Amino acid sequence: MTARPPSRKTPPVTFLPSATAADGPPKEAKPKAKRAAAAPKARTANPSRGVRAAKPLTPADRERLLAGGHHDPHSLLGARISRAGVELRVLRPFAKAVTVLAKGLRAELYADGDGLFSGVLPMRTVPEYRLLIAYAGEGGEHEVEAHDPYRFLPTLGDLDLHLIGEGRHEELWRALGAHVITHEGVSGTRFTLWAPNARGVRVMGDFNYWDGAGFPMRSLGSTGVWELFVPGVGAGALYKFQIMRPDGSHTVRADPMARQAEVPPATASIVTESRYEWRDEEWLAHRGDRPVHESPLSVYEVHLPSWRPGLTYRQLALQLPRYVKDLGFTHVEFMPVSEHPFGGSWGYQVTGFYAPTSRMGSPDDFRHLVDALHHAGIGVIMDWVPAHFPRDDWALAEFDGRPLYEHPDPSRAAHPDWGTLEFDYGRKEVRNFLVANAVYWCEQFHIDGIRVDAVASMLYLDYSREQGQWTPNEHGGRENLDAVAFLQEMNATVYRRCPGVVTIAEESTAWDGVTRATHHVGPGGFGGLGFGLKWNMGWMHDSLGYVTHEPVHRKFHHQEMTFSMVYAYSENYVLPISHDEVVHGKRSLVSKMPGDWWQQRANHRAYLGFMWAHPGKQLLFMGQEFAQGAEWSEGHGPDWWLLDPSYAAEADHRGVRLLVRDLNAVYASVPALWQRDTDPGGFAWVDGNAAEDNVFAFLRYDTAGEPLLAVSNFSPVVRHGYRLGVPDEFAAWVEVLNTDAGTYGGGGVGNPDPLKAQETPSHGRPLSLELTLPPLGTVWLRPE
Repeated sequence: MTARPPSRKTPPVTFLPSATAADGPPKEAKPKAKRAAAAPKARTANPSRGVRAAKPLTPADRERLLAGGHHDPHSLLGARISRAGVELRVLRPFAKAVTVLAKGLRAELYADGDGLFSGVLPMRTVPEYRLLIAYAGEGGEHEVEAHDPYRFLPTLGDLDLHLIGEGRHEELWRALGAHVITHEGVSGTRFTLWAPNARGVRVMGDFNYWDGAGFPMRSLGSTGVWELFVPGVGAGALYKFQIMRPDGSHTVRADPMARQAEVPPATASIVTESRYEWRDEEWLAHRGDRPVHESPLSVYEVHLPSWRPGLTYRQLALQLPRYVKDLGFTHVEFMPVSEHPFGGSWGYQVTGFYAPTSRMGSPDDFRHLVDALHHAGIGVIMDWVPAHFPRDDWALAEFDGRPLYEHPDPSRAAHPDWGTLEFDYGRKEVRNFLVANAVYWCEQFHIDGIRVDAVASMLYLDYSREQGQWTPNEHGGRENLDAVAFLQEMNATVYRRCPGVVTIAEESTAWDGVTRATHHVGPGGFGGLGFGLKWNMGWMHDSLGYVTHEPVHRKFHHQEMTFSMVYAYSENYVLPISHDEVVHGKRSLVSKMPGDWWQQRANHRAYLGFMWAHPGKQLLFMGQEFAQGAEWSEGHGPDWWLLDPSYAAEADHRGVRLLVRDLNAVYASVPALWQRDTDPGGFAWVDGNAAEDNVFAFLRYDTAGEPLLAVSNFSPVVRHGYRLGVPDEFAAWVEVLNTDAGTYGGGGVGNPDPLKAQETPSHGRPLSLELTLPPLGTVWLRPE
């Protein structure tokens, strides 16, 4: 018996992906010129087994299969019953021969050219079989035994496909991506990908020498999902997807659903499975016992790669929880930890939305860090970036040859500020990708809060766009209705599925109802966005503007410190002094302050005392807790050397750090400072109009009516006998915190003894106190 020739005189040239620095060269791939040569000669099968030639593929099927553009390779490859027996076809480029191994059977297939092998086995049913693949190498022929990926049924069920098609798969990460599974009794990895515009998809990786020609995936119905189970592939394997675009060209892409990626600048995805055993059950059980807006929340913002450069997640787990706990912060907030190619983006241009950055370790290593923080009693908030993504040609941009994750309208897709692409929130599958991603971080990594970056850029169609560069919505307005619906769905889903988690919006406009429930319609006709908290960008901008002025000029800007109370209860606020305020020429917090070094530190301390007493939660970026003078740089992080005892000015910086620790300690122990943050009854001005004095005095109350008096003097002079009205229920008051204390590097001016309330009316109250106000200082007093 002789083999039939290939169905074409000239075999088609199969696309070979070019090797990248990330992937490395194909380990055994031959040069294209050799591969495109004449098909290998057919080999005679074992005549004793009676293997006959299979019916040839049609020219169209053969061409599509070899080019990587067939939607259903399983209909051509693998084994199936025919009238003549069991027909079996295998695609293994570069193979010299393929032999079928089954119980009582060893049969060599015919070589059909271009890596195709086929034959009809004299059997009535499809047996359990394996393939013995022979390759010719420099050291002679060698053989590899493997399961045939094309003998397996699909690994995704109808429910998964239905939910994906509806855009309602809240655990999308379990359906898509790469998963190590046992399927039909065989271990391997299931690869699944959403690419509805692709003509064909092949999986390539270090397990097939980065040549996906022999591993085409099948399309599952009309969902746009492609699937292939590859036996023998396990955790740690590197992979990418080779996609044939609608125009017939090819692109090689990382997996959008990859749960681990190579360390940048390498870009391959990594098959991973978690083996981490959590130990924070008690933390999770009780984190939602009290609503976050009625709880103390003091946040230390951290850029993990630069907090202590060079540390891994596990090394950070030994140092960061101890440091934060000592300072008394209740939470840390991580700048984005999702995988990103360019470190200079600080994580805000994400390519791997489901993968913690591999710069500091594996996903389980990151889990260990979160677990360690929980054991220290510290919650974990992470920055999340669903507003945009970068244009890297191996990532999400025009993923399958057409706009997919981005909006199809180029004017809507291009982000005007950052050179990135905006998500298409109107596409249900994209919305599902993002909503499930928020849930993923909370459920798989036990994240306690999600701070959503750049919400304002999502909400407005005209954001950073001039007239004529944007199109109004269906009602003629500037609101992005799709983004509104997405944010509402994300918040509702997270709060429903993840008890105790808080969502936080970085929203810089006066959008109505950012922290209002989604089902409560406001004056603008929109339901609330459903966030738990919102960054108070107005307070940040105004208060920093005030303190940067010389004290002699501050009286002309007094309203910049009081205006925040006009709208303080319109939302549930966080007061942020974040990384954005200490980079790009804005100077560090202490360097913003006027005056000499002593005055700068005094202003810095007084400002923090004012901030911690003001209604709202607090957020402080790393380095500002010890008055770092230089701007932050992701290259070297905080200037820890300032706290080295051998440094001459170490005491100045350590004093500010001690103040931050005491601010947090008193804050946590005094419910008046946090229990009624969203209740106007929890605040009362004593004197908000002392512009000539640069003084601000107000009362905070807890639910039992216990007050705290906060007084800030932003002038560089001591004010003796400064009279302030106080509630008449309390006979005496004591100072519980003074930012001018000598321990903090101040002058020690204050009120060391209890102050007796005098029957001298002041500020509309029958009793008053005579205080000594330190220069550039804030004092807190409570009833004795």
